[in-house]
Amino acid sequence: MSRIGRLPIAIPAGVTVEIAENNVVTVKGPKGTLVKELPVEMEIKVTGEEIVVTRPNDLKKMKSLHGLTRTLINNMVVGVTDGYQKVLEVNGVGYRAAKSGNKLTLNLGYSHPVEMTDPEGLETVLEGQNKITVKGIDKEKVGQYAAEIRDKRRPEPYKGKGIKYADEVIRRKVGKTGKK
Repeated sequence: MSRIGRLPIAIPAGVTVEIAENNVVTVKGPKGTLVKELPVEMEIKVTGEEIVVTRPNDLKKMKSLHGLTRTLINNMVVGVTDGYQKVLEVNGVGYRAAKSGNKLTLNLGYSHPVEMTDPEGLETVLEGQNKITVKGIDKEKVGQYAAEIRDKRRPEPYKGKGIKYADEVIRRKVGKTGKK
């Protein structure tokens, strides 16, 4: 049995979970509503204050879908109660971020500033000029948008310039040495 898949998901107070046909799960909470279509093979039941996911048989595909389905539902429940956030840091001389309305403007050493508009349901918050926090209730969207921001200028290994996650460690390389 899948260790993660068999764990029940506790439903916190103020959160409602509805399961329609074709395993369309709707989770409503204090921060918003999330709807996701999950694999039809899995059986999702709401019993009292918890959600239980069971699989029909022990085929490899079913085993892999079991833990995934449970984790996706859990991420939805956590999202509508606490929300998700990713913190990015902008490092480098003259590299900075600015925010006006829902537009994020990044100066990353290119000949032009890079402008990005916050997707629906997500919000970027600036701390100073070099800390960007992406917040939202959908874990997948938060991670995707943070990755798109990071892709505008990835950290390089020699000086560490670029946009990196706050918890990311950049492996540094030694630069070239002069001839003797």
